[in-house]
Amino acid sequence: MNTVLLVTNKEDVVNTLSKNLVLLRASDAVQTCTYEDAPDVVYDKRPDIVIVHENEERSKTINIIKYLKEKRIFDNTNIILLVDCYDRDFILSAYDEGIDDYFTINSDPSEMLIRVINCIKKSEQNKSVKNLKYYLSSYGIISGPSGFYSAKFAQEIFELELINSNFTDGVFMIVTPDEEGKKVFSENKMTHAITESVRSCDVIAEASGSKYYLLLNTDVNGALVILNKIKSLLPENLTVKAGIAEICSRKFTEVEKHAVCALNEAFLNNTDYIVYLNHENVTENWFADEQNEEKSYKFFKGVFNKKLEKVIAPVFYRLQKIYEDRFVNTKIEQFTDEKQSVFRLITSRNESRLKIVYPGFSKVIVYIVHSGLDSPENREITLPINMITQKEISDIVEDFIKEFVLYTSKEKI
Repeated sequence: MNTVLLVTNKEDVVNTLSKNLVLLRASDAVQTCTYEDAPDVVYDKRPDIVIVHENEERSKTINIIKYLKEKRIFDNTNIILLVDCYDRDFILSAYDEGIDDYFTINSDPSEMLIRVINCIKKSEQNKSVKNLKYYLSSYGIISGPSGFYSAKFAQEIFELELINSNFTDGVFMIVTPDEEGKKVFSENKMTHAITESVRSCDVIAEASGSKYYLLLNTDVNGALVILNKIKSLLPENLTVKAGIAEICSRKFTEVEKHAVCALNEAFLNNTDYIVYLNHENVTENWFADEQNEEKSYKFFKGVFNKKLEKVIAPVFYRLQKIYEDRFVNTKIEQFTDEKQSVFRLITSRNESRLKIVYPGFSKVIVYIVHSGLDSPENREITLPINMITQKEISDIVEDFIKEFVLYTSKEKI
């Protein structure tokens, strides 16, 4: 059984519409209410379709549509606008607020019936989709809060889409808040912005680190339109960056790698987005190209130099200033040149040294050496260049300082 609710303040409209909808199934019910009673009736009856007859004050019509759209209990409720005569601007305004269809009071009964039946079908489909989403959410395939595919199943979903060639001419985009955006990050606001910017044919998934994976049925220019719309729907201080890659392979790991490269370069260059180029004569891959090692080395060396300037040196300087005031009998030194960065803690008896060295290509090595201490934990840490962030370097250096304090405290005992 489907319930159709007519919202109107005119009795003659009730009589006219009732006659024109006689072809509905016997199990379907048509109920009526006034504008004033509509919010309560919708809440109590939970109709499948709400037909809103235009009020003499059209602002009231728009307001009731807006209210029903925002407050309706089920997503499968459809809204049809009933107008006395065709008015293009008014109908478009109603569509902007969320109506699903419209007809005029003078429309042929068969047209009314067809539009109502189409909305009933749409309602049934929405119910089915809602049930499927519930089951997918229960098994962790869909993330409940966002409605996007979960990070756990994202790779499998995307691999299936690429294998089935559903996005042959499409684009893969990663969107994530930048350093300033992370301070005010809101999952709800990000989810809303993305949902309002994509189409049902696009595939969206969450990823680790507040990243969102977007498999888009469009080209690069279309992806940029989507990115700009996302940015426009976010608060001004929730800024994001994006890595974009054309679909050039059926292997999702390769497509993902290209987008990650572009995203990392966007962070390095402090730009909103970077598009990964797949042309054969362009080498912009973050990973070593066996056929062109010299170009790859120069590329990674440039990336490392930027990390030295923008990330490592500022972190070393900041931590030096913080701990100089705390360590009375310990000298703190730090310096950076083209090949390495060094952070040292020196006392009259001991020295601990943390050194970040670039051996070439896509990784750096962090050497930690405690000299003159009892059973020090000397070690090496291999760190990919794209993992060199202010947080990562700060964590490593602060752990190094804690070790120094621990070992020197043992010596005093």
